[in-house]
Amino acid sequence: MVEATGSSVPRRHLGRVLRELRIAACMTLDAAAEALECSRHKMWRIESGLGMVRAVDVRAMCELYGARRALTAALVALAGETRGRGWWHAYGDPVPEWFDLYGGLESAACRLREHAGALVPALLQTRAYAAATCPHRPGATGEEQEQPVEARLRRQDLLRRRLPRPPRYEVLLAEAVLRKVGGAAVTAGQLRHLAEASLLPQVSIRVLPLAAGAYDAALTGSFVLLEFPLGLRADPDPPVVYQESLTGALYLDRPAEWAAYEQVWAGLDGAALDEEESRRLILTIGEELHPD
Repeated sequence: MVEATGSSVPRRHLGRVLRELRIAACMTLDAAAEALECSRHKMWRIESGLGMVRAVDVRAMCELYGARRALTAALVALAGETRGRGWWHAYGDPVPEWFDLYGGLESAACRLREHAGALVPALLQTRAYAAATCPHRPGATGEEQEQPVEARLRRQDLLRRRLPRPPRYEVLLAEAVLRKVGGAAVTAGQLRHLAEASLLPQVSIRVLPLAAGAYDAALTGSFVLLEFPLGLRADPDPPVVYQESLTGALYLDRPAEWAAYEQVWAGLDGAALDEEESRRLILTIGEELHPD
């Protein structure tokens, strides 16, 4: 039985990474269980994200699989989070910045719904827009400043991959986002890119007009709803709500939390322009900012 307390997100991600490490080490589940002197069922539960995980078990598995020291430390820290009632993942504390939990969830999802109230979503940004909006550490070199930009752009391969099938990506974009950031030329180029991306069969981009006065959006801020495919499991992984801030990210997967955000999404969805109206508005604003 799965423990009722705590978010399942860290358990599921920890299990996924440990399974990948085992496979990379060319070990079967039975062989790993024998080497670690534990039951096959225990190993299966850990890899399936079906309960709290002890740090000592994670460390032993990482040593067996030959994981790098930095990755071992990150996974041990993540094991501690599997015992919490809620999970606030702060980049760099306790999990290193490069250990990107959200990236794994995003690539595994079959449907993504994003409400963007402050910036154009990372999956739809141009290089110039990403460079203008990526936060940088004081004193960072040019190469260090370029790294987060490249990371954002690499994520966009998700929408054009062949296998597995790209996720369905639905965006509700506040009109105010279309009119700011990076100067007229950067923003106009970004808007043209949005209009082009909206023509992809798996992408839907709709605008929340200023006149809609979306009250729920003001309360919740930007967020992403992630849903997952059935895969080889009897039931799909539970859906997740993701919210990002300057210093961390919140992952919510309890049924009541999901239902609350579904209700917010439904309200925003009802207030948004349709896809064709949204595309025309995006192009019109782009022409106003930077006419050819």
